[in-house]
Amino acid sequence: MNIKKIIAPTMPEAMKKVKQELGENAVILNSKVIFSGGFLGLFRKKNIEVIAALDEQPIHQALTRKNKNRKNPIENKTKTSTYINPSIQREPTILSEIAELKSELKAIKNSNYSSYNQYPEIIQKSLNKLQEEEVEEGFLLNVGDALLEKWRNSENEPTESEIDQWCTTQMINQLKLFNFDEISYEKKFINFVGPTGVGKTTTIAKLAAEAVLEHHKKVALITTDTYRIAAIDQLKTYAQLLNIPVEVIYEEKDFRSAINKYSEYDIVLIDTAGRNYQEKQYIDDLLRLFGDEENIETYLVLSISMKEKDIERIVDNFLEMNFNQFIFTKADETRTFGVMYNLVCKYKKGVAYITTGQDVPDDIIAATPEVITEYVLKDESS
Repeated sequence: MNIKKIIAPTMPEAMKKVKQELGENAVILNSKVIFSGGFLGLFRKKNIEVIAALDEQPIHQALTRKNKNRKNPIENKTKTSTYINPSIQREPTILSEIAELKSELKAIKNSNYSSYNQYPEIIQKSLNKLQEEEVEEGFLLNVGDALLEKWRNSENEPTESEIDQWCTTQMINQLKLFNFDEISYEKKFINFVGPTGVGKTTTIAKLAAEAVLEHHKKVALITTDTYRIAAIDQLKTYAQLLNIPVEVIYEEKDFRSAINKYSEYDIVLIDTAGRNYQEKQYIDDLLRLFGDEENIETYLVLSISMKEKDIERIVDNFLEMNFNQFIFTKADETRTFGVMYNLVCKYKKGVAYITTGQDVPDDIIAATPEVITEYVLKDESS
């Protein structure tokens, strides 16, 4: 088996290289995003690494050679004859059975996707897209009911494209019921909370850069993440590059002191420690530290590549903090985005930003109902 590692700027280019080097029959074993160059996450170059393999010895040839090497004592003593392994004779049958099984599994899958028999088939097609994106059934049915009502009131038979547009409009209107705003600078202190590994520090660096370079704000940074020395060093590096101060908080009294110290600043971004916030005791620690501060906004930072059930347990615990909005990270590390729609509708909280990579300050976009809907209804073929 010939195995090669291919590195290219994009997946299409990587696939092109795989075909050129290994041929059309190559199999992708693994793919991931890698970064090169840069310094502490700044201005790094993003590439796609693909591990591909080509079996240079097809199964039919392997079985034939194995059969040739097999000795039959009786045949060797009498005459030379061609022994045909029954497994080779059965190969077309086996392949046919595999193809039939795949077809049946696909039919079962499509049947599950089209289980909403109260809707016309043309509406079911739109709902199937939402189900593939893992939109929860209750929210999916709400969309279906709205589409059905428009379908019934339509003078002419709508096209599939029109149904898709209705679906887009319905989802956007649903999301517009909730608050989608960027940092308003109405509150001085902006608190970022969330579990470990979701990218809070990098997100803060991106927003700090935007505040300094685009809005010309006087910005300071505070970190309470004393559990990871690397996180402190990383934040200090960002602060040096932006020429802004950073304060490390070890005790509650240090936080009160920092509030007074930066009272003349336009905005202070606070990086909290990443903990296992499925454990409520860590939420209580944050409440003790920030609970009495009125001039503060809190953003719950979550990676949409996490399991949705784990995310929900975390959000349930954070409800006591009455956080303002979500920030969703690592949109570049998943292919399904229904979780964003689910969380907004379930918890009635809007989204401020979506991060799309590690590059500072580029890989962050302002979230809107239109952006969320576009992610969920993306067309993979485009």
